[in-house]
Amino acid sequence: MSTPPSQGNPFAQNQPQGQPQGQNPFAQGQPQAPYPPQGGQPGFPQQATAPYAPVPPEQPRRKLSFKTIKNIAIAVIVVGVAAGAYISSQDDASTASVGDCMHRGSSDDSNPDLEVVDCTSSDAQYEVLAKVKGNYTGLTAQTKCETEAKDFEYVYTESGDGSDFLLCLKDYKK
Repeated sequence: MSTPPSQGNPFAQNQPQGQPQGQNPFAQGQPQAPYPPQGGQPGFPQQATAPYAPVPPEQPRRKLSFKTIKNIAIAVIVVGVAAGAYISSQDDASTASVGDCMHRGSSDDSNPDLEVVDCTSSDAQYEVLAKVKGNYTGLTAQTKCETEAKDFEYVYTESGDGSDFLLCLKDYKK
């Protein structure tokens, strides 16, 4: 069996003799409190400075400016006009094919405004006998329709929108 050391703290091996336990051996005549003051939570050392930079406050959300709203409105209008033009052109003469029925929307001979209609419709006036790609004028259009469709009565040519074509038409008989 072993005997305990002469002082009460067995781990205080290198303390000078004559110092009471728990006191600072380097203190010079200053009274010491029984427990040193500690900041923060018990058991955790107090940190003098934060380990990271402080987080900046959140910036307020930016409101939409008049210019942004105006640009969005213009974009919506442009898309709407383009979609409307596309939808309205779906019944144009350029979409006609052999066997389709056509309706004349204008009495102007230089711009008859032909539209594709259902053959059961009361608007059906003409039937497409032939559709030929290419740019044709006057006499050449007549000659081409004579070779493509023997019983044609009318010719319709369109050019300029990148799709030049010729339609050979006859009256639609209901």
